[in-house]
Amino acid sequence: MYRFLLSWRWAAIALLAALLIPTMVELGFWQFHRHQARVARNELITQSLTAAPVAFDTVSKPGYAVPKDLTWRTMSATGQYDTAHEFVVRGRTEPEGSSIGYFVVTPLRLADGAGSVLVNRGWVESGEDATTYPAVPAPPAGQVTVTGRLRAEETPGSGIKVRGKLPDRQFQLISSTQQAELTGLPVLGGYLELASSAPGQGDSPVVLSEPDHSSIGPHMAYAVQWWLFAALVPVGLVVLARREAHEDAPAEPAPEPVAV
Repeated sequence: MYRFLLSWRWAAIALLAALLIPTMVELGFWQFHRHQARVARNELITQSLTAAPVAFDTVSKPGYAVPKDLTWRTMSATGQYDTAHEFVVRGRTEPEGSSIGYFVVTPLRLADGAGSVLVNRGWVESGEDATTYPAVPAPPAGQVTVTGRLRAEETPGSGIKVRGKLPDRQFQLISSTQQAELTGLPVLGGYLELASSAPGQGDSPVVLSEPDHSSIGPHMAYAVQWWLFAALVPVGLVVLARREAHEDAPAEPAPEPVAV
């Protein structure tokens, strides 16, 4: 009855199933590992954001590359804003919105003389046109203590497109290396994404919100789906084989009429 399983057609079906099952299992593990990475990232962000602030210059120095395990770490810095070297970063989206504008980055000259820290003070709308410097609220005068999140240098390799020459004081990257080369001043590696300031900023740019560290995404559900698909392949083969066997079975002869 199942002699058809030895046909070339069923050999091809079996080969396809043999390829599909391990592929689906591997795709399931790929999604599972993405789930694990997302959970680990969320835990790291939570620990970093809830940790007591540490002084920026005890961690960073000029040329310092921020490691992944310190990204989002709560940092503080005390000094005076250097508005003469303030700049904006183009093509940035408003927090929790869709408007495109600028990030305002103002160097903070540290009180201990260790150099400057780039402080992303937040978002402002675009000016009248792409060549006009936007209206930027002034930072607090005098000595301030700022607290925020440590961020790594932005580079063209991080997916940000860098095109041509830009208007004065407009950039496409937040880069301490770039600013140090342009200004000739010592700038500590990485930058601070502002969360709070003492004294307060008053009329300030739109302060950026914390990263979402609660959602784990759909990766675990996708992993389970792929594994279910892999388990259904042999079930489907059995169902298909039984159906074909039933269709190929010879029909039973009809019973002869009984004479009355």
